[in-house]
Amino acid sequence: MTDKAVKVLGYLSQGGKVKAKLTAPVMLRVQADTVYTEFPNSLHVDFYNDSAKVESKLDSKYGKYMESISKIYLRDSVRVVSIKGDTLYCQDLWWDQNKQLFYTDKPAKYNSATQRLQGDQGLEATQDLKNVKFKNGHGQVQPGQGGVSGPADTSGRKEAPVKAPAQKAVF
Repeated sequence: MTDKAVKVLGYLSQGGKVKAKLTAPVMLRVQADTVYTEFPNSLHVDFYNDSAKVESKLDSKYGKYMESISKIYLRDSVRVVSIKGDTLYCQDLWWDQNKQLFYTDKPAKYNSATQRLQGDQGLEATQDLKNVKFKNGHGQVQPGQGGVSGPADTSGRKEAPVKAPAQKAVF
């Protein structure tokens, strides 16, 4: 059995605090072995911090929320933008509602005012994009930013965290 809703506006709260606002043109609630909610025609989510201020925004052309595990799978033109304008791009991303983390094992890109990074084997990032950790990543960090200078290429290494003071990304 499938229920359909159009022009959806929904809120997610935890502990009495609003954590996210979701808008989507279509939502399908599917009653199968495992109940799930699907957003087949795109979705937009505003994530809120504990002060009820938007800390990041997410857009995706497809989403599937699995309530039993509190995770949403996103695919096709996934983009997450922090309030500072830092942007994460990928084609395949998971959001863990309980941990407030994004993660993927697929290629991803991250751009900020001082960094242009990408990971061929995925990443893990906090919901606000303040901490981003790439697996097998490489990219550019502007000279003089937190002690890291010039191009930083860690491709070919297993996992090379490089965390300088004042940096947001680990790759």
